[in-house]
Amino acid sequence: MAALPLATAEVCDANSHLITNGELRALQPIFQVYGRRQVFAGPIVTLKVFEDNVLVREFLEEKGQGRVLVVDGGGSLRCAILGGNPVQQAQNNGWAGIVVNGCIRDVDEINGCDIGVRALNSHPMKANKKGMGEKHVPVTIAGTRICDGEWLYADTDGILVSRTELIV
Repeated sequence: MAALPLATAEVCDANSHLITNGELRALQPIFQVYGRRQVFAGPIVTLKVFEDNVLVREFLEEKGQGRVLVVDGGGSLRCAILGGNPVQQAQNNGWAGIVVNGCIRDVDEINGCDIGVRALNSHPMKANKKGMGEKHVPVTIAGTRICDGEWLYADTDGILVSRTELIV
């Protein structure tokens, strides 16, 4: 199920028709790069939370099967909704990557994990634990609408979202 990582620039060059018709979208370049895996790709699972990480942890406890968890944290810069322990678990459970529209913490620990992580920034404060949020819903992050089951491609040039798996 895990996609072969593709260079995002090559994907864009080879698929201009998909960009034109909206099937291939680039996220605005607002994310910091974390984790040892700088290039990653896979089918998307979406989650919408705000300053609460219970559902994030629950997802990452599941088998990842090469998927990418996309978390819309509302862009909050007031606390971290992802930390080192869940990222370690995600790595061990076979997740390809995690994209967080919000903050992370335990950066040194996360940077030691063989997984791709993108987040707005880091923050030392932890999130709430109320279990509030929505799973498998469309989210809009970095100017792009992202749906469960689409495909994400990330490298150091940026992040692409496609309606279908791509090959170059």
